[in-house]
Amino acid sequence: MEVRELAKRARLASFVLAKAHTSIKDRALVLMAEKLEEKKEDILKANKIDLENAKGLSSALIDRLTLNEKRINTMAISLKEVARLEDPIGKTVSAWKRPNGLEIQKIRVPIGLIGIIYEARPNVTADAAGLCLKAGNAVILKGGSEAINSNAKIVEVLQEAVKEAGLPPEVISFINDARREATMELMHCEKYVDLLIPRGGANLIKTVRKESTVPVIETGVGNCHVYVDETADLKMAEEITFNAKVQRPGVCNAIESLLVHKKIMKEFLPVMLERLRIAGVEVRGCEKTREIVPWVIPVTEEDWYTEYLDLIIAVKVVKDVDDAIAHINKYGSHHSESIVTRDYFNARKFLTEVDSACVYVNASTRFTDGYEFGLGAEIGISTQKLHARGPMGLEEITTTKYIIYGEGQVRG
Repeated sequence: MEVRELAKRARLASFVLAKAHTSIKDRALVLMAEKLEEKKEDILKANKIDLENAKGLSSALIDRLTLNEKRINTMAISLKEVARLEDPIGKTVSAWKRPNGLEIQKIRVPIGLIGIIYEARPNVTADAAGLCLKAGNAVILKGGSEAINSNAKIVEVLQEAVKEAGLPPEVISFINDARREATMELMHCEKYVDLLIPRGGANLIKTVRKESTVPVIETGVGNCHVYVDETADLKMAEEITFNAKVQRPGVCNAIESLLVHKKIMKEFLPVMLERLRIAGVEVRGCEKTREIVPWVIPVTEEDWYTEYLDLIIAVKVVKDVDDAIAHINKYGSHHSESIVTRDYFNARKFLTEVDSACVYVNASTRFTDGYEFGLGAEIGISTQKLHARGPMGLEEITTTKYIIYGEGQVRG
C-alpha cells in the first residue's frame, strides 16, 4: 500500500484509539504480549531470514538485529509492564480558578499519529507499538531493510492481538517497503502524521531532521563517557567501565570514551586496559595513556567525536573533574555520562555541569533505558531539550490541552 494511504488509514484509526478506555488498551497490550509468546517460532523464522541476508555486516549490527527466545520474552514482558502503568490520558497536569470564575484545567491527551523510523532493532517494533497504544497514539513504523522480515511478522502478530481487543488493526501500521523513497514519503506526510521519531545512527537522524516536514523529536547518538575520579573505588570503576563498554557495545548507552584522573592513571590504566584488551576491545589513547600502556593505538581528534557502536574505546588522562566535564561537553552527544568517585562535591559538580540527558554517579551508563527506569519501555532516548529529554516513556508521547469551564462569562 502507498505510504500516504497507509498514513491516512492510521490517522483515522488514531481517532478511535484516542477515545478507547484504559481497560481496552490494557487488554490489547496483554494480548499483544501473549501473541508474541505464542508466535515465537514464526518470529524467529522470519528473523533467521534477516540474519542470513545480513552476512557481512558488522558484529554490532548483527547483535542489534538478532532475536532469540529471551529477547522475545523480554518484548512480551515490556508490553505487560506498560499495561500495568498508569494511563496518562485525561490526567490533570494542573488546575486553577480565575477571579472571573473561569475554571481552567490542563490535561494530557494523545499526540495522534506517531511515525517511527528505525534501524536493525526488531524489538523497537513491539516497544514503540506498546507505548504508543497505551498513550492513545496510533503508530506507523518504518524499520530498516535489514530487519524487514522480522518487523513484518511482529506487526502481523501485534495487529492480530489489537483486532481481538476490539481496536482497529491500523493503530499499528507498518511500511513493508525497504526503499529509501518510502522513508522520504513518510517524512512528508505532515497532513496525517503528527510527530516523527528517528531511532538509529547519526546519518539517519541527520537526514530526518533535515528532510522532514513533520515535526521531529531527535533521539540521539550515544557518544557516552565514564570518568574515573582521583577518589574512585578502583575496583568499582573497573566493573562499571567494563560493563558500560563490553556488555553490549552496539547500543547507544554503551560508552565510547574513558576519562581517567592523572593521579590514579598509573594504578588504574594497566589493569583496566588489559582487561578490555582480553575482552577484544581495541584501545585508542592519548599520549599519557600510551606512556603507561605502550601497546595502545594513538587516538585522533576524530575519535573523541565518534560513536563506535563496537568494541573500540578512546582513553584520555585528564587533570581534574573540570577537565573531564569540559571534554564531555565539547565532544559528547549529550546522551549518558558517569563519574566514579567518593568525593561528594565532585559528584555534585559533575551532575550539575555535565550537559547530558542522563548523568550518573557510581553506576554504568547502560541503565539509560526506559525499562530500567521503570517506564515499561521507551520510544527512544531524546538528547534534545524541547518537550522531551532522556528515555521517552508514556508522558513524553502525549501533549496537553486546556479545558475551561464557565458560567456565561464574556470578555470585556
